[in-house]
Amino acid sequence: MTVPLIELTAVSRRYDEGPPALDDVSLRISAGEAVAILGPSGSGKSTLLNLVAGLDRPSSGTVTVDGVRVDELGEARSARYRRAKVGLVFQFFNLLDDLTVADNVMLPAQLAGMARGAAQRRAAELLDALGIGRHATAYPGRLSGGERQRVAVARALMNRPALLLADEPTGALDTASGEEVQQLLNDLHADGQTIVLVTHDLALARSCATRTVQLVDGRVAADTAAEPVR
Repeated sequence: MTVPLIELTAVSRRYDEGPPALDDVSLRISAGEAVAILGPSGSGKSTLLNLVAGLDRPSSGTVTVDGVRVDELGEARSARYRRAKVGLVFQFFNLLDDLTVADNVMLPAQLAGMARGAAQRRAAELLDALGIGRHATAYPGRLSGGERQRVAVARALMNRPALLLADEPTGALDTASGEEVQQLLNDLHADGQTIVLVTHDLALARSCATRTVQLVDGRVAADTAAEPVR
């Protein structure tokens, strides 16, 4: 059996005395998959993503990503793990408005110790590939929502992560910009990028994902493989 890129085994997460945010979830995701995590608000989608990203720890169970036991990492090792293994894309971009587009994209590489010249070359390559190279010296506030999300994706890919995690990446975008990001995710997956996508948007999931995982009340209610609609 192929070793999965992501493996959650009997994972639960409780935050207080109420029902668990995740309840005994086991999940395996292989390299090269594009998986959409679906479910209503409060179903545990973002909690699952945060556990895979090492931003949170399970109350019980194990989380392994690309051979790393993420649930065992301390704060410093979690930060190094994210820089090396994971690219994160958020709903509201999380760009730094006082840095240029290029400097935003280079930031993860510089934090990882990459020389500035090498970081500049990698950033330029990504911005050109994502169709926004002309905006390298602009500031994020001057870009459209779709363009800012492309910058966020470029930043997430800067250190060539094994895994791209996207949390509602089209949630703050208008329809046209959302379609741009949808096509970008399709293109990245076609190039072999492993993607885990949390979304309420069924059209986005159908377009981008080759597999959907439905969460209800912190449990996996359905796990379905499907050919994406292009």
